[in-house]
Amino acid sequence: MRGWLANATTVAAWPLVLLTAIGTAPSAFAQMPLPTAPPPPQDGKTLFLNQCGTCHSLDPADPPRQGPLLKGVVGRKAGSVPGFHYSAGFAKADFVWDPAHLDAWIASPQAMIPGTVMAYAQPNPETRRKIIDFLKEQQ
Repeated sequence: MRGWLANATTVAAWPLVLLTAIGTAPSAFAQMPLPTAPPPPQDGKTLFLNQCGTCHSLDPADPPRQGPLLKGVVGRKAGSVPGFHYSAGFAKADFVWDPAHLDAWIASPQAMIPGTVMAYAQPNPETRRKIIDFLKEQQ
């Protein structure tokens, strides 16, 4: 075929020609935002498992991990899990884990006990609150 039908460039341009003819530029489609699903709710258990569960367990039957067992942490003297080797700073820790101490600890472990090996810190107070509320239930 000869003429404009044989020209692949022209054939490829048909959608552009049609859209222009009806007054809708193709860029309007490219800029239209796609709908997004809302993020899944993050409850305390999910936050604990995702952010703390690699280094800490809630099950005394689990093998030792980088951090101490956290079942029963609320109300327990700091640095007192039998058999866990704590950093030197915990030898001076003379407090019981309560929500206020846990909040300060999770926000900045190094500020609370200098020399600790816990590298995780959670700056978001709402996330810390949810994790602490979950830990309070794990007695």
